[in-house]
Amino acid sequence: MISVALCTYNGEKYLSKQLDSILSQTMSVNEIVICDDISTDSTFKILKKYEKKYRGIFKIFKNDIRLSTIKNFQKAISLCSGDYIFLCDQDDVWKVDKVNKMIDFFKTNEKFKIN
Repeated sequence: MISVALCTYNGEKYLSKQLDSILSQTMSVNEIVICDDISTDSTFKILKKYEKKYRGIFKIFKNDIRLSTIKNFQKAISLCSGDYIFLCDQDDVWKVDKVNKMIDFFKTNEKFKIN
C-alpha cells in the first residue's frame, strides 16, 4: 500500500497542480492523507472538492491549533496506513513516474526492502 502525507497551509495557489500530479502517477497511490494547518484561504475548500471527486483516496484533517511544519508532518505520517509513505509539500509538482521509480528502487535494493 502506498500513502502520501501532504501538509497544507494557505496553499490555494499551488494545491490543484500538486494534487493532479499525484493523481496522474503511472503507479497509483492508495491514499492521500492531508493535514491542513488552519488555512485562511480557499485551501480547505479545494481539498474538499478533490475529496468529493475522488472518493476513498483522500483523508483530510483540519488541525484545531497551528502545529507548524514538523508537527504537522508527524501527524500526517501517523495517520498513513501504507507500507510506503511519500512526503509531499503543497507546492510540489511530481513527475508522472516518481512513485514508480521510487518503489522500484526500494524493491530492487536489498537494504531498503520491507520485511
